Amino acid sequence: GCVLVVSVIEQLAQWHNSTVKAAVERLCDYIPGKYQIMHHMLCCIDREMNADVVCHSLRLCKQDPGQPLCHLYSPPKVSCFPLFLKLLIKSFMGFSSVCAFPLLANLCDKIKYILRNKLPFEDSDGDKFSTFPTLRGYHWRGRDCNDKNTTVYPGRRPDNWDAKSDSNCNGIWGVDPKDGIPYEEKFCKGADSKGVVLLGDSAGAHFHIPPEWMTVTQMSAKSFANLPMAFSDELDWPQFSEITGFLNSTIGGWTDSLYLRLRKRNRCNHRDLQNISQNGIRGRLIQEIRSGLARNQLLDNPAIVIYATIGNDVCNGERDTLAHMTTPKEMLSNVVQALRYLDSHLPNGSHVILTGLVDGRFLWDNLHDRYHPLGQLNKDVTYSQLYSFLDCLQVSPCSGWLTPNGTLRNLTSERALQLSNVLKEIARSEKFANFDIFYMDFPLRQTAEEWRKMGGEPWQLIEPVDGFHPSQVAAALGTGITWQKALHEWPQVLGKENPFNDQIEAIFKDQGGH
Repeated sequence: GCVLVVSVIEQLAQWHNSTVKAAVERLCDYIPGKYQIMHHMLCCIDREMNADVVCHSLRLCKQDPGQPLCHLYSPPKVSCFPLFLKLLIKSFMGFSSVCAFPLLANLCDKIKYILRNKLPFEDSDGDKFSTFPTLRGYHWRGRDCNDKNTTVYPGRRPDNWDAKSDSNCNGIWGVDPKDGIPYEEKFCKGADSKGVVLLGDSAGAHFHIPPEWMTVTQMSAKSFANLPMAFSDELDWPQFSEITGFLNSTIGGWTDSLYLRLRKRNRCNHRDLQNISQNGIRGRLIQEIRSGLARNQLLDNPAIVIYATIGNDVCNGERDTLAHMTTPKEMLSNVVQALRYLDSHLPNGSHVILTGLVDGRFLWDNLHDRYHPLGQLNKDVTYSQLYSFLDCLQVSPCSGWLTPNGTLRNLTSERALQLSNVLKEIARSEKFANFDIFYMDFPLRQTAEEWRKMGGEPWQLIEPVDGFHPSQVAAALGTGITWQKALHEWPQVLGKENPFNDQIEAIFKDQGGH
């Protein structure tokens, strides 16, 4: 983190032909709240020292005994030890231990609890749905329309056809004065309504760090306007994601999602979405499902559940990465255990789609010799260098794929294929009472082909800052591929098209919906 911040400061000074002090002040002006602690870095930054030198000198980066010196730029040749070093370290340590303050301890504990359990921070009635967008709020699940009533939430079957109020938050309620029939009964009865639930990892949560945060030629106050929202959503953007996205994207592409297509197919599905994903999660999702899933087997509509942990079972930052990968036996046990739990909680008539792991060799093949956003100004940081830096720090998102070692990349893909075959066999052989089960390969190859036909380049399908996750474009294209497969091979999963969608939209608008 220190290296990234100092790199941006140095490049801002270079780009605007200013002093480093002026560059820090410029960056502070850009960032909401003005994180003045960056001023402490000033005395150590000058044109002769790179970000690694500064951060090692401040002891925010260190070299453990017997370990290599981790650096993104040329190895440090200078050192500086400012007089206020102790004050700086104390300031950083104080900031990181803010939860030790008695007045903030309870708040911190609550935030940790909701993040660990994938639950909304603001949820007055405890039904796992919220009227607040971030902190696992309605960016992650359908928005609650009455947070004071635990029987009102997205996805439930309507109470008395919602003649008097909207019990399922789909915006359809009241009675048609012409014939006395409730609108929900008239337009949604027999419509095969169903929600969509994603059980996934950081790709499903749609992890994204805006490249303009690190690209000084594009940087402005507008670049950081969404910083508070991004941090309170764990640097995830589920509101634009492939499965549960519902807002127009502001992060480099368009939004197309399984939820939006289900909603378009049947307007009664409005707001019935849940994204139970976590950065870094592996195939063992049982705890996340137990704590985060909001589905009542007796009261709610069926759901389409997407089970997609596409990389973390083979991805880790360990030195001996192969030894820390999930084995086929572990994968079988983890997934079957999760499916059995789902069978005891999903309404009858639900569907589960298991998504195979990605072939991550795509990453090195298409990115390794390209310049990272930090390296575009001076042509000095490639993705290969970034991957090596993260691997040295043992924080690589995937040391098995983000490596110049071709043999290791192949072995990682071999294990990913083995785990995908486990999922395929589960879909073929396992039977459950309340849902049918399907398998599909992760559609990276088809996505790349579609993008090439549109004149795009393969590297544009990967997040530019981390060089690892699918980009907004890849997510949108992947939705179309998944939808077409389901439409032709599993039409029962998607349900029927509702012939009353236009009438529903008209009533919704008349009632002041938005």
